[in-house]
Amino acid sequence: MAPHFPATRLRRMRRTPQLRALMRETQLTPSDLIWPLFVREGKAEREPVASMPGVERLSIDLIVAAAKEAASLGIPAICLFPYTDPALKTERCEEAWNPDNLSNRATRAIKDAVPDIAVMTDVALDPYNANGHDGIVRNGEIVNDESVEALVKMALAQAAAGADILGPSDMMDGRIGAMRAALEGDGFTNTTIMSYAAKYASGFYGPFRDAVGASGALKGDKKTYQMDPANSDEALRLVARDLGEGADMVMVKPGMPYLDICRRVKDTFAVPTYAYQVSGEYAMLSAAFQNGWLAREAVMMESLLAFKRAGCDGILTYFAPEAARILNE
Repeated sequence: MAPHFPATRLRRMRRTPQLRALMRETQLTPSDLIWPLFVREGKAEREPVASMPGVERLSIDLIVAAAKEAASLGIPAICLFPYTDPALKTERCEEAWNPDNLSNRATRAIKDAVPDIAVMTDVALDPYNANGHDGIVRNGEIVNDESVEALVKMALAQAAAGADILGPSDMMDGRIGAMRAALEGDGFTNTTIMSYAAKYASGFYGPFRDAVGASGALKGDKKTYQMDPANSDEALRLVARDLGEGADMVMVKPGMPYLDICRRVKDTFAVPTYAYQVSGEYAMLSAAFQNGWLAREAVMMESLLAFKRAGCDGILTYFAPEAARILNE
């Protein structure tokens, strides 16, 4: 008598690429990607970020070229982060809402040259803050309400420059409601907000702070306003609050160490949910690729697919153009 086997052999559907494609539950496309870019002063200037292999600070003309590349690859949005001249950093962060600051000039240049790509901007004070914090510091405390007032002015300046998506990453209480009210009051009714709703006080941000020049300036840590990595329920409270205050989309940051949070947010709220594959995630994968410890294409694509499987509608990732080229093949 032949050995008994169960009627269901799941390996049948794994036998060929065609059969695997038929039962694939999760799809990754270029339209799922947002490409973070670092902008600096100058012309035809590119400056490598040592802790992020392959990532560069680009002058505005080269940022425009990158935006054109993104559009050609089917990437729907780029996200700008400025490398601000240290001489412009102050304790009051006035440069943050200067209509002609680096980020706003880059936004206008991109929208003039590549009107069909969405420009996302960062709303936080750390690139402009002499203290390196996302909010204004008074007597050693990162003060909330004064910071929100500054962030609202920053958001309005970015909207006036043509930003499509504002990304408040500061984690001050009440900033989404204040920004939404100001945007509505000034006629920017179509400007969308992707709130960094669940942003953790993570050790994975180090290379990013190098990229925007905030590492040396930071005094202390950000644990009084960014989330405790031990907490999960709190993330849902924050997301609920930001949605109630007028956020259109929400983000979980960092990404891969917090896939459980992505899934909880998506299952609970069923709203556009994003994750940021942050600089530390990128750096450690890149180091493994450079050393030959991991297969670059396979692991890069697997890491991005994990976000979609966890419920994310999109991913901010420095791998965006490379991944998009692979997906377009």
